[in-house]
Amino acid sequence: MIRNRIFLGLGLGVLFFLASCRHVIQGVPAHPRAAATTWNFVVSGDSRNCGDVIMPAITAGVKKDAGVFYWHLGDLRAIYVPDEDYLHQPEHRGQPIDKTQYQKDAWDDFIANQTAAFNGTPYYLGIGNHEVISPKSRAEFTTKFSPWLDAPALRQQRLADNPAEDTVRTYYHWIQDGVDFIYLDNATKDQFDAAQMSWFEKVVQNAAANADVRALVVGMHEALPESLARGHSMNDWESGTSTGRQVYADLVDLKNKTNKPVYLLASHSHFYMTNLYDSDYWRGHGGVLPGWIVGTAGAVRYVLPPEADRARAKDARTKVYGYLLGTVHPDGAIDFTFREVQQKDIPDAVVQRYTPEFVTWCFEQNKDPKIP
Repeated sequence: MIRNRIFLGLGLGVLFFLASCRHVIQGVPAHPRAAATTWNFVVSGDSRNCGDVIMPAITAGVKKDAGVFYWHLGDLRAIYVPDEDYLHQPEHRGQPIDKTQYQKDAWDDFIANQTAAFNGTPYYLGIGNHEVISPKSRAEFTTKFSPWLDAPALRQQRLADNPAEDTVRTYYHWIQDGVDFIYLDNATKDQFDAAQMSWFEKVVQNAAANADVRALVVGMHEALPESLARGHSMNDWESGTSTGRQVYADLVDLKNKTNKPVYLLASHSHFYMTNLYDSDYWRGHGGVLPGWIVGTAGAVRYVLPPEADRARAKDARTKVYGYLLGTVHPDGAIDFTFREVQQKDIPDAVVQRYTPEFVTWCFEQNKDPKIP
């Protein structure tokens, strides 16, 4: 009897070990499971120009909406010229600004004014095209923001995918409560390069095979090609068009084979738009995946492209600030709601620091009448 119990215990131990190995082999930690209740996360991008004014209100919104993390889709500071909020800080107001000094200060300014107030709420950071404007570079971005790019959840996932992988990159993914969150780097015209495409396709294959993954959310700075905002997207360069189409096709294929929902998020264009991929092209080349543009975290606001006038866009807004609230359900379905930030939402301390006049300027004058 004792011997039988020993063998039974050993057998159960082996089964448990093999089950754990299955998760590692599939490239995910052993712990992710779908949440038993709904939960929220928050996304936006493009916080240059007036981001130091708008982001504190978004921070308050994350807390109000019980967001378990915030995800920034890139373009932290303008870099090519000093941001207007930087110019209106008390220590700079009315003073001549040395561009070289501003460029040295810019990312520290972002950290101090746009990330510090999150106080422990996970903050995932994406790279945008303004992060590689000279003298900045992808390498400097990776070094400067390694605490974000090598956050515990990202490091754990990277090592689960490949225990020998110790390189911190500007593209990454992590699995949280049944959702695989993927960030793709398309900040420069050489992307998506072969290395990133190979990595992405392995992530998608693992997500398709992993029963614990119930949905995918794919974020990036510039929207994939052939969208309703194609004039300011990966359509802007040849390899971006081809590799972006391939990424989209891979995601459609995953959805068709597994019935796992896929959601696509981008910024770059400084407006809000839903149904981003309900275009003639994607209707005729695989199908329409749900997509959003939410470049509304403080950057100079753009007018909507002509395609946004179509009924297909459903909800397209310009001259707005705000964030996208994602509500994840236990089955992997995610509802998205736009939360607009209005002038009355700016914290009093921010208004006093930047002056009421400048805050009003951000809401009334921070706009560009030209189609990007």
